[in-house]
Amino acid sequence: MNSRERICNIIAREPADQVGLWLGNPHVDLWPDLDAYFGTEGDEALRLKLDDDMRWITPHHIPGYYQHPAGRKPFDLGFEKTYHGQAGPFAETTDPKELDDYEWPDVSYLNEEATLNELRNAGDFYRASGYWTCFYHDIMDLFGMSNYLMKMYTHPEVVHAVTDRVCDYYYKANEALFKAAGGLIDGFFFGNDFGTQVNLICGPKQFDEFIMPWFRTFTDLAHRYGYQVILHSCGSIYKVIERLIEAKVDCIHPLQARARNMDAETLARDFKGRITFMGGIDAQHILPHGTPQEVREDVLRVRKLLGPDFIVSPSHEKVMPDVLPANLEALALAAREKI
Repeated sequence: MNSRERICNIIAREPADQVGLWLGNPHVDLWPDLDAYFGTEGDEALRLKLDDDMRWITPHHIPGYYQHPAGRKPFDLGFEKTYHGQAGPFAETTDPKELDDYEWPDVSYLNEEATLNELRNAGDFYRASGYWTCFYHDIMDLFGMSNYLMKMYTHPEVVHAVTDRVCDYYYKANEALFKAAGGLIDGFFFGNDFGTQVNLICGPKQFDEFIMPWFRTFTDLAHRYGYQVILHSCGSIYKVIERLIEAKVDCIHPLQARARNMDAETLARDFKGRITFMGGIDAQHILPHGTPQEVREDVLRVRKLLGPDFIVSPSHEKVMPDVLPANLEALALAAREKI
């Protein structure tokens, strides 16, 4: 069974020869240490050496995917954001008609050829793709975090109007990519961090009103093209996992191990067998501060709890520079260890 078949089966909750492995997306500052430690040169060489099953191929990782004539990015705020809660261009908006003055992204500026070329050359590895579709974050930036959450109560019509504009762009962008890619993609991998360390960012009622309708639309779009759906969401999202299962999400990532109720024991008790898990290896404490033996023990513990429908991976997709290469090696070796 090759890597592509293995991950497809795991996410479909069908028999596979072993659990899966994804190393995540190491931070650019970590790469010199990784290459020096492993004697590799760059991303693909490291993934081959450590037997990584998955390749994340998204337009957002490819310079020039959005070719605006003035060099603007999609959802350009008009300034460089310095902190997450910074007020955005719609902080004071009270009437949906005011939104017409903003230059919304245009799918005609998208260039997918480089993404398609990477997909064509991905080999026998699972291809996770699609636009990152971080609509929750984009909307939050356009308002500013506190303004966004407050306007859910004070001006819900404005929040709905912004949500529709943002999500319509991502829908059209993904549909165009899916049409062009066809069977080159295995899973639609997209990310919205719905949780904090202890709870959801917005309440479940607001989640149902402002998030779930478009979330279901994106999930349905991917399934219509025959793709599996992998949701990335950091933080404690325990309260909405049941909703995600009902929306037919196939796999959730990254299982922030130290967030409330996101530990492997709780997830296995309440959801095992109904959704595939990817992640769960503590990137807040064990990977940066533990020993290789402690990493190994944690991987084996989480594998036992969440397997066989499980893909070993750090509990954050961005492996930070404080993670020792020896600990990433221990994670990979423990993923392949026979138990």
